[in-house]
Order: sequence, then structure tokens, then C-alpha cells
Amino acid sequence: MSIRLVIALALCNMTGLRAGRVLFALYALSLDASPITVGFLAALFALFPGVMSWPVGMFADRSGSRWPLTIGTAGTGVAMLVPFFYPGMFALFVAASILGFSFALYNVSLQNLIGLISKAEDRTQNFSNFGLAQSVASFVGPMLVGFGIDHVGYAQTCLYLAFLSIIPVGMLALWGDTLPAGTRSNGDSGSVLHSMKDPGLWRILATGCLAVEGIELYQVYMPIYGHAIGMSASAIGVVVAMFAAASFVVRLVMPLLLRRMSEEKLLAYSFYIAAVGYMLMPFFESVVMLSAISFVIGLGLGCGQPITMALTFSNSLEGRSGEVMGLRVTINNLTRVVVPVVFGTIGTLFGMFAVFGVSAAMLGGGGVLTRENASRRKPPASSG
Repeated sequence: MSIRLVIALALCNMTGLRAGRVLFALYALSLDASPITVGFLAALFALFPGVMSWPVGMFADRSGSRWPLTIGTAGTGVAMLVPFFYPGMFALFVAASILGFSFALYNVSLQNLIGLISKAEDRTQNFSNFGLAQSVASFVGPMLVGFGIDHVGYAQTCLYLAFLSIIPVGMLALWGDTLPAGTRSNGDSGSVLHSMKDPGLWRILATGCLAVEGIELYQVYMPIYGHAIGMSASAIGVVVAMFAAASFVVRLVMPLLLRRMSEEKLLAYSFYIAAVGYMLMPFFESVVMLSAISFVIGLGLGCGQPITMALTFSNSLEGRSGEVMGLRVTINNLTRVVVPVVFGTIGTLFGMFAVFGVSAAMLGGGGVLTRENASRRKPPASSG
């Protein structure tokens, strides 16, 4: 089983997801939706992953990942077709729900596959490559959406994005039988809650939530802020793409950085950098400055998810890695459900300055807590 196939599947699927999130948000704003309405729409992307990821992980442990990947990939294309055939806010909410459902099926499966087919010494590098694929998707997706909206409109852009799902569906039809089978029979028969008694794993999961919070707020509220100050869809797409470009850069050099410092120390610095970017964001309105600030935020938040994914897999029980990875995704997506709604309310009541200010404070506090965790960390046991 080649790691390249899994990375290719991740690239195609994540491009559709990133594009859909930006497209649906901008489509809703064009229909005069309020920030809190867009917040509820964004929450739907995370609702199904929050509910389903743990069960999907358990299913992948028992039966393998081929069918969750296939159904989830096809569902992404279906989600894009809904607003094309039925324009309007209700269709956007339905499409966001389908996209979230599809994401729940393929995201956990892809993460677990990365861990299963990696050797212990290559695991962090492979999760970093997975992160690189996400960064490329985050760059390409918003760019496609921005230029698509400006040139062919919202509905036609939905149709074009639906065609993206054909590529990964074809890959799975050709090579899906090479995916690893279920591993549950090889593992511990005890409950996954046994591994959750480890406070170190809880610390990893909590750190992942902070990284998700920072990324989520950027992806939702940067387009809202850009729309509020009169930026075109293409300009918003370029600014959002700079975040993805920075994430790509930092993930490319992440293995080198980890040779010089611990995972927790690197995460702490990343939170500080992102907090500075969030503090600067509401003071500027030019595309150039906002692109530069987005690049800074991307540098800060780009390494959080690959590190926490690798650490979570390494600390899971044998044969239950899918379940633990699913639990991680569940917790992260419950964060995604809550954060857009809470910050949408803050934005509606107090304005975008408050949204960026509160987010900066949370990330700065996360950096302080992560540094404290690093100072208490014991040397990790070697894992196979």
C-alpha cells in the first residue's frame, strides 16, 4: 500500500472540502446572511464529524477503510450539486450537512491509514506530508472558488467543484482493494477508555482543539471580514490562499524544526505567532497587508494538526488506532460546532474587532499552557 495513494486521496477530498467551506460562506453572504447565520452554516460542517467520527473509527478498525472512503468521496460531489439545482439558503444548509457527513467518513479513515502504513520512524514525516496535502488543498480550493464566483457565478462554481469527486472515486475503484483490512482482531480487547486514562493523551487532544479553534476562526471570519470591507471574491480567495501557502511552508520544514525542539515547544511558538497575526488583522484593509498577516497566521497554525495526529496515533492502543483517531476528530469537530456559533454571536454583538481580539487572547493563553506542559513532559517511550 503506497503512502502516495493515500496522500493523493487526501489532496482531492480536502480540496473539495476547503472549496466548499469558502464557497458556501460567500454564497450565504451574497444572500444577505448575517454573521451568526454564517456561523451556524459553518457549524454544520463539523456537526456530523463531531457525532460520527468515533463510530467511523471503530468501523475502520473492524472492516477497513475502503467503503467509508468511497461513500464519503461520492458524498462530497453530491453536496456540491445541491446548491446548483436548488439555489437558496435552505439548499446551502442541506449541502453543508452532506459535506460534513462525507468529511466524517473519509477524514478519520485517511488519518488512520497514514498511521497504519507508516513505520514508527516515518510516522511524523508521513503525517507532515498529509498536512502538506491539506495545505495545498487549502490553497487551491479558495483560489478556485474566488475566481469561479467572479467569472461564472455561485451556482456554476458548485457544479464545477462537483466534478472534483470523480478523480478520487476512480482511484478507489481501481486501487481500493489494496487498502489495509480491519485491525481490531489484532489488538487489545479492552475499552478505548483505558488509553484515555493517560493524562498525556488528554493533553494532546486539548492542544489539538486549540489549533482547530485558530484555524476554524480564520476560515470562517476572514471571508466575513473581507466581505465587510468590500473586497472582491477573488481578493478574498487570494488572502485565504496565503494562509494555506504558509501552512505548506511550515509543514515542509517541520521535521527540521522538530530536530531542534520538542513538539510542545514548537506548538507553543506557533500559538504565539498566530496570536500576533490575529491581533493585527482588524487594523488593516489592503489586500497586500491582509495577505501578509494571513501568511503569518498560517505559519503559526500550520504545524499543530500534523504533530497532534502523529502523537495521538502513537499513544493509541494496538488495533484501536481508528477509534482513538476518531475520538480526536470528534472532539475537534465539537470545537468546530461551538466556535463559529459563539464567535458569530460575538461578531454580531460587538463587531469583528472583538472576534479577532478574543481569538488572539485564546491562542496566546494556549501558548502559555503548552509551554508549561513542555516543562513537565517526560521523555516518551519508544513505539513500534
